Amino acid sequence: MSVQANKAQFERFLTFINTADKVLGEDLIAEGAIFHAPNSPEPMRGIDGYMAILSMMRSGFPDIQWTIEEIVAEGDRLAARFTMRGRHTGAFFGIPPTGNEIAVQAINFYRFAEGRIIEEHGQPDLMGLMRQIGG
Repeated sequence: MSVQANKAQFERFLTFINTADKVLGEDLIAEGAIFHAPNSPEPMRGIDGYMAILSMMRSGFPDIQWTIEEIVAEGDRLAARFTMRGRHTGAFFGIPPTGNEIAVQAINFYRFAEGRIIEEHGQPDLMGLMRQIGG
């Protein structure tokens, strides 16, 4: 697929992560996709792995939303800079809810095949997030 097609699929991916719509995610994420998350020693896999990542984030920040700030794409790869925003109303990494609003930057790298995401390396600013919730 073309770079433009991958960018279009990525726009749909943003809708998926902001809604946690598993049906949409199944259309965008390849069955054997690998997701490297900084909080997990082993990669998460497939739609269920990504749903687990979203569930972990939504457990602490039920209203979390991701906004794309910048996208750079070449060939089958895409880099995206996001801002994650939400309110800390649930426990997160053992920190009880503070009610604090967060705005955290993340830079993630994706690889596509046949119009679907097959790999992600997530790089959120976890230190900045923890600082904002008092951790």
